[in-house]
Amino acid sequence: MTVLILGCGYVGLELGRQLTEAGKRVVGVRRSHSGIEAIEDAGFRGIQADITDADALSTLPDADTVVFAASSGGRDAETAREIYVEGQQVALAEFADREDAPDRYLYTSSTGVYGDHDGDWVDEETPLEPTTDKTEVLVEAEDVALDPPGEIDGTVARLAGIYGPDRYRLERYIEGPVTEGFLNMIHRDDIAGAIAHLLEADVARGEAVLVVDNEPVQKWEFADWLAEECSVESPPKRTTAERLEEDGLSAAARRRIQTSKRCRNTKLRELGYEFTYPTFREGYRDRIEQYLASER
Repeated sequence: MTVLILGCGYVGLELGRQLTEAGKRVVGVRRSHSGIEAIEDAGFRGIQADITDADALSTLPDADTVVFAASSGGRDAETAREIYVEGQQVALAEFADREDAPDRYLYTSSTGVYGDHDGDWVDEETPLEPTTDKTEVLVEAEDVALDPPGEIDGTVARLAGIYGPDRYRLERYIEGPVTEGFLNMIHRDDIAGAIAHLLEADVARGEAVLVVDNEPVQKWEFADWLAEECSVESPPKRTTAERLEEDGLSAAARRRIQTSKRCRNTKLRELGYEFTYPTFREGYRDRIEQYLASER
């Protein structure tokens, strides 16, 4: 199997590592020279190209599977559309038109497509109700991914909040203040593991799959657990109402603060994936130990 990872950043690098270790041929694509160095340091081939540029995409090699894992870098809905919707359309048109077109395509989306469910559970059968301009773009992008041209089968992996090396944000939670609401999380290594599993087991063609760990957790509970594990006092807390009283919040930020849900991973587990970090307790262990060692 040859896998081409478009937008081979934080998640893509780990996916490439895991697929390479499993004996797959992997090519990662990024725009910057430093990005290519990171890919090569991870142990697989890197090609420098703008993945939203049709001419640049035409120079990329054929692949059995294409993974679109680009990030908009937290920018606005217009930028997200350029990357997630228009970028996907350009990529799919390029690869579907090839004589040796890929058989499989996977797009990394977000659980933000569900909108607000007042803390209730959501799964793949839950209707999508985006609450911001950007999450509306993500729903449109999923439609593109699930209906590729030609004979390509599309899959959408809806990623929960990503954490892992260099993205633990431990200090943010133990120092506070912490606003109430649910956290739905997934360790970077399990994102890569889940995507690799979907591809290698040849499952979820034409489907969306929630990629989230076993235990959504209240932010206050999570912060208190971290504080206890790190032997520090519990951080100050804020209610949603208190947070919304702050000056300078954009309309989009307000909608995000008011959005609450718990994401269920039953489908991913039924498809056979076994987690390396089933909950935040396992996933944060190394970071907690690093913190404790730094405080000695």
